Amino acid sequence: MTDPAFRPSPVAEIPTGPVAVPDLVRRVTCGEPIPVWRNELGGLTFRAGDRFVKFNPPNPEIDLERERERLEWLRGRHPVPEVLDARADASGQVLVTRALPGESAVAPTWRARPRAAARAIGAGLRMLHDALPVETCPFEWSAESRGGIDPPPIDRLVVCHGDACSPNTLLAPDGSFAGHVDLGSLGVADRWADLAVASMALDWNFDPGWEGEFWRAYGIEPDAARVAYYRELWNLEPAERDRGGGRAEARA
Repeated sequence: MTDPAFRPSPVAEIPTGPVAVPDLVRRVTCGEPIPVWRNELGGLTFRAGDRFVKFNPPNPEIDLERERERLEWLRGRHPVPEVLDARADASGQVLVTRALPGESAVAPTWRARPRAAARAIGAGLRMLHDALPVETCPFEWSAESRGGIDPPPIDRLVVCHGDACSPNTLLAPDGSFAGHVDLGSLGVADRWADLAVASMALDWNFDPGWEGEFWRAYGIEPDAARVAYYRELWNLEPAERDRGGGRAEARA
């Protein structure tokens, strides 16, 4: 039976009360891990020194092995967390990564500076889309693979982030793009699959009105039909992501 401490929360959130530390987490950490995030499906993220430990109880909708594979493939190609350890047993899975320098785009510093955050999110996504090799990427995130019907014609195939919501971009102290986190869905797709979600997420995390900064930083005009299609597809999918919340895989 699943421990009651790991029951899914109706929303993704920073834990405010006591959190039971799973034994699997204790086996990969020293000292007392600090809970920093709980997702909608009962997953937990802990900070332990300069490391972050993600824990997921058994759940068919999230597989940390997928993220490990993608982070290993990305290493040296794009600024992402370094994988230090990954384990699984009957209680669930853990993924241990080294903290990246920077802060999440939804940290208080950047919520107070939404223009800088929106521009860094756009610039970081453009960097990812331009840098990664589609031809040798072994992962897919196409509309068809996600259950989409009659997608718009492909504009440009790129390696998409797969969860380009605001919290998954990290910013350097000067407001520039520093890195990406939470890449368990990364794969080849039309770039609008990322662009539609990244632009939509700005209103979840900041006051409305910052999409223009995002589009200018990415360097493209919004395509209304493609944006509408990929936003609808995203909203029809199972809740595998911590929408509108915050990530903590950064080192301030």
